[in-house]
Amino acid sequence: MIQPIVEGHGEVKAVPVLLRRLLAEAQVYDFQVGNPIRRKRSQFVQEEPLRQSVRIARLQKDCRAILILFDSDDDCPKELASQIEEWATEEAGEIPCCVVMAHREYEAWFLASIASLRGERGIRRDAESHPEPERPRNAKHQLESRMHSGLSYSETADQAAFTARLDFAVAYSRCRSFRKMATAFGRLLEGAGMAIDPWPPPSWGMADSSRSSAP
Repeated sequence: MIQPIVEGHGEVKAVPVLLRRLLAEAQVYDFQVGNPIRRKRSQFVQEEPLRQSVRIARLQKDCRAILILFDSDDDCPKELASQIEEWATEEAGEIPCCVVMAHREYEAWFLASIASLRGERGIRRDAESHPEPERPRNAKHQLESRMHSGLSYSETADQAAFTARLDFAVAYSRCRSFRKMATAFGRLLEGAGMAIDPWPPPSWGMADSSRSSAP
C-alpha cells in the first residue's frame, strides 16, 4: 500500500485518484492506496512534525511506501524538498519514501492540460492552457478564469474530478513538478518490490504541448 501524506482537503480526495490512475498506467493492479494523512503546511517544513507524520504513516496497516505531496507556493522545490526528504527517508527506514512539491500549486498541473478538462465542472470548451503553467502564483484563480462566468473553483468539489481527467502525458511534458511526481511514483513502487518497465511511459516524453490547447 502507498500511504500519502498531503496538505489540503482537496488533496485528501484527489491524491488517491491520482495514485490509482498512475497504478493503472503502470499496469499494477494489486497495490492499494491508503487514506491520506492530512497535515498543515507548517508541519511539512519543520523537522519534528514531519518526522511524526512519517511515523504515523509507517503504522498504517500494510504500508509499503510513503508519498509526501504538498504545494511549494513561493519556496524553491529543489532546495526544500531535498531537506524534507532527508528527514522523511531517515524516519521511514526500510519503507521507501518520496517527497514531491507541486510547483507552485497542484492546480498548475490542470493549467498545463486544460483541454482534457474542457466541459468538466464549468471549464469552458474554448479554454486554453497557460503557456507557463507552473509560473502563476495563484493557479486556482487561473483556473477560475477558464470557467464559465459566475463559477468558482472549489478544491473539495473539483480537484478530484479534474485529477480523474488530467492528461498525464501533457502534464508530464509541461510541468517539471509532475515529472518529479512520476519519477517519485516509480521509485516508490520499485522500492516496494514492484517491477514496472518502462516507466514513465515513453509516450509521455513525446507529448507535444500543442495537445494542451487542441480542440
